[in-house]
Amino acid sequence: MLNWSKIDTVLLDMDGTLLDLHFDNHFWLNVIPEQHAIVRNIGLDEAKADIAKRYQAVHGQIQWYCLDYWEQQLNLPIMELKRQTQHLIKVREDVPAFLTALRQADKELILLTNAHPESVILKFEKTAIDNYLDGVVSTHQYGVSKEHQSLWQQVHADLGFDKQRTLFIDDSLSVLKAAKEFGIGHLLAVANPDSKQPHNEISDYLNITDFSHVHP
Repeated sequence: MLNWSKIDTVLLDMDGTLLDLHFDNHFWLNVIPEQHAIVRNIGLDEAKADIAKRYQAVHGQIQWYCLDYWEQQLNLPIMELKRQTQHLIKVREDVPAFLTALRQADKELILLTNAHPESVILKFEKTAIDNYLDGVVSTHQYGVSKEHQSLWQQVHADLGFDKQRTLFIDDSLSVLKAAKEFGIGHLLAVANPDSKQPHNEISDYLNITDFSHVHP
């Protein structure tokens, strides 16, 4: 598995890695289409099809993760709707013990998320996971998402971590691919980001469904 003696810094994704992705999936795939149908006075199926097309058009780009972009595109109060659904925001059960073990092992813990800063703040309020972290980076600070090399170059220049002695954990294979291309030495995929969905089959990366299997 992981050779912790060769790892100093751990870069952590948030949604689907530290937090259950069920909240985000429910919000973007159910709540938003339902509200879109009401605002546009169209059927739910038509609303879902329109939303899916809009998502696909900016998939993997910073806009896909940008609450301001979607508020403007859809004329919906995105953060207000998120707060109405915030009871679904939950830390993965295996995460607190894992983060505690990493801190005890004196690893540097940095959150590196594509989530919008307002969403990050809401999730910190609900979960207090920021208490475990040494630093927090939202890619919105750079205007480019984790799928792109320019993001990795800028974050590396600012944080100065040793690429070869860094572990990056994420549930997105396209993001892990970008991290690998950039030269991050250790990669770990989360195969069960959404507690309400089946596990993903992952063959290209070391992957887990329970962080207790990789404690240092």
